[in-house]
Amino acid sequence: MAVKSLDLEKIQAITGNVYESIVILSKRARQIAAQEKMELDEKLKYFEGFEDEEEYTFNEEQERITKEYEARPHPTQRSVKELMQDKIYYRGIENEDSND
Repeated sequence: MAVKSLDLEKIQAITGNVYESIVILSKRARQIAAQEKMELDEKLKYFEGFEDEEEYTFNEEQERITKEYEARPHPTQRSVKELMQDKIYYRGIENEDSND
């Protein structure tokens, strides 16, 4: 997989702060990864407790499911794409001093 460079000016323009944008991207990537892990664990949980006599067919099915998840784009790539397409909702921290 080739490394792609990102236009930090475009990323900064979304929130006004490049560091804030990176934090948003990292949090969203973690959410995506956690969600995928839960989905994968749920699918693989089905195969627990079966007898050894059918193990070969179950191993093939488990391998197919695992490869399907490995073929997906990396959570970081997906979070960048979502941010660029304005599909991520985020809240900024307001200055508390402005209320005085």
